[in-house]
Amino acid sequence: MLKEGNKAPAFNLESTSGDKVALKDLAGKKVVLYFYPKDDTPGCTKEAQAFRDAFNKIKKKGAVVLGVSPDSRESHEKFTEKYELPFPLLVDKDHKVAEKYGAWVEKNMYGKKKWGIQRSTFVIDPDGRVKKVFPKVRVEGHVDEVLKQL
Repeated sequence: MLKEGNKAPAFNLESTSGDKVALKDLAGKKVVLYFYPKDDTPGCTKEAQAFRDAFNKIKKKGAVVLGVSPDSRESHEKFTEKYELPFPLLVDKDHKVAEKYGAWVEKNMYGKKKWGIQRSTFVIDPDGRVKKVFPKVRVEGHVDEVLKQL
């Protein structure tokens, strides 16, 4: 997992709209980069809705929100449409970006080990440094914690 103060790893991923989103293109802005396991699942939906509901507050603080998961662009499009998400979701199909950020971890579910996304959020400052790391995010109250960091 990245540490606060580290340079945020570069990324260039396809977004919901089909455009590429690169960290270097967001220089000078605060970025809330959140990793989540899967579109349209209960916890991920609650988290996306919480970011949606706080979107204007986040925007007023000069930040952009980006959600990242291994789901396809088509899946992201449906999820975005269904819940009216005002921010892009990024496709990390091969989980390379999640790996760079330390969000791709081995999980132990009912005695079975498998690799997947650990729900985590990174607040990146305008200079491209990690200002705050939220590992193992609990959805309830998380967006309020993010707002405090902005």
